[in-house]
Amino acid sequence: MTGAMAAAPVADAKPLSGHDLCDRCGAQAYVRVVLPGSGELLFCAHHGRQHADALAKVAVEIQDETDRLSRPQRADAAGK
Repeated sequence: MTGAMAAAPVADAKPLSGHDLCDRCGAQAYVRVVLPGSGELLFCAHHGRQHADALAKVAVEIQDETDRLSRPQRADAAGK
């Protein structure tokens, strides 16, 4: 993501996985937003973009892994 979602990487955060789901719609999360006071929100790429401006105003840190959506998938990872 670009613009408002560009933030410092979350230093101690583990990579998001298929077990991490969007708090808005339940799809796989690609954005983790760390809030003041240790809270966090998870968003799919769509909802992360949709709420980017508001999230940037309140976030302590944003972990954005949406670039994973445009990376070519390895053949062995695709189950071939």
